[in-house]
Amino acid sequence: MKKLYIGDYSLAKLAKEKGRNLLFREKTAIAEMLDGVLADAIELPAVTSPREDNIVYRTIAAGVENSRLCIPVGFSTESVRQAWECVKDAKNPGLMVCVPLSTVQMEYTHHVKAPKMLSKIEELVKASAELCDYVEFVCGDATRAEAPFLFEAISLAEKSGAKAVTIVDELGHMLPEEFANFIKDIKNQTGLPVYVQTSDAIDLATACAIAAVSAGADGAKTAVAGSDVLRTEDLCYALAAVGETIGASTGLKTTQLHRDVEELIKKLSGEVYVTGQSAAGKVSDIMLDASCTLPQLSEAAVSLGYELSDEDCGKVYDALMQLCESKDYVGGKELEAMIASYAMQVPSTYHLESYVINSSNVTASMASIVLYKDDEKITGLASGNGPIDAAFKAIEQAVGYSYELDDFQINAVTSGKESLGSTLVRLRSGGRLYSGNGLSTDIVGASIRAYINALNKIIYEESR
Repeated sequence: MKKLYIGDYSLAKLAKEKGRNLLFREKTAIAEMLDGVLADAIELPAVTSPREDNIVYRTIAAGVENSRLCIPVGFSTESVRQAWECVKDAKNPGLMVCVPLSTVQMEYTHHVKAPKMLSKIEELVKASAELCDYVEFVCGDATRAEAPFLFEAISLAEKSGAKAVTIVDELGHMLPEEFANFIKDIKNQTGLPVYVQTSDAIDLATACAIAAVSAGADGAKTAVAGSDVLRTEDLCYALAAVGETIGASTGLKTTQLHRDVEELIKKLSGEVYVTGQSAAGKVSDIMLDASCTLPQLSEAAVSLGYELSDEDCGKVYDALMQLCESKDYVGGKELEAMIASYAMQVPSTYHLESYVINSSNVTASMASIVLYKDDEKITGLASGNGPIDAAFKAIEQAVGYSYELDDFQINAVTSGKESLGSTLVRLRSGGRLYSGNGLSTDIVGASIRAYINALNKIIYEESR
């Protein structure tokens, strides 16, 4: 019975779907789990930040004992070297030359035509083979490539030093029998092991992979998480049912895989990571821990709508590190509170002198606000739908300008009847977000202070 090669690209898939780099602990948790279930290969995301990625990937490499650790080499000889630096200390390293081979993808992604792509394939594979014993040629969008060109590219990669080829069906619209014939033609053209990466766009990833194995494919690329992927567990279940018929199996620890995937889901906050359907920028997407770097913090802030200066980013980062000493991770709401409390602390243009709120269940709420701007006393009086709405409108009347209220949050900081309330107000002006934070045992007072805090940031920024 043939043992199939199983390469897992969950790390790359999740990083792409989340719209930001995975946290260090997320990357190591996934790699540790895959190594534990004996995946033949763990595929890292491409290098995007050489200095940071080098540190993270070399750390992962030191902990991988059973699996080959592979990484895409990019599209230049310099990027080949950068990729190699990340995995060269791995027990079993691998380099992947990943290029699109369909006409539309070649011209859209790299702005090159077929002859130039062939030259680039030869250059990248040779440069990779000089550094690493295992070089894999990954044919992106292969099912939409012209057959003669696809065969020529695979042959050239083999002559240049590639040790395996992966056929990627990005569209995922082929029927299983059609895909099997496609793989059979490729097997007839090369002596390299042929792996397949199928898409589940129309729920045929598993069927197409099984058909490809029946036609001679030597392995498959799977993922334990992500959308439109061939799920590792699904392939294992299918092979348990038809493996003897097609003469194929995997070396994966299937029982442990099922248990570890469930545990991994818990570590990675469930559906945000598993389905890949959440959009960047949602508060629920943010998870920062003690391994967070300044660039990751900045990315998280941008995803929430904040553009922090280097100084403010440093202040928030210091607060994050201090908070992470007492808890495992910080979520989006906590990050926003820290941004409101530590970022862009500015001189106060407006000072709260006093406020009076009248509210009942039979009349509209009324608010009277007294502010000082420099030495000038200004007042505002307004009604609203509830005491806080009335208070905000009274402030707007006093300052003579209305800002878009993007978000308003209330959280209890302490418990009991005299609990301390924390409020967060986000105002939008000129396309930018400004957040203010207020603390008080009176939640209306905390809300007023938070609004004025955000207002002062707007005034300071727009007066510069």
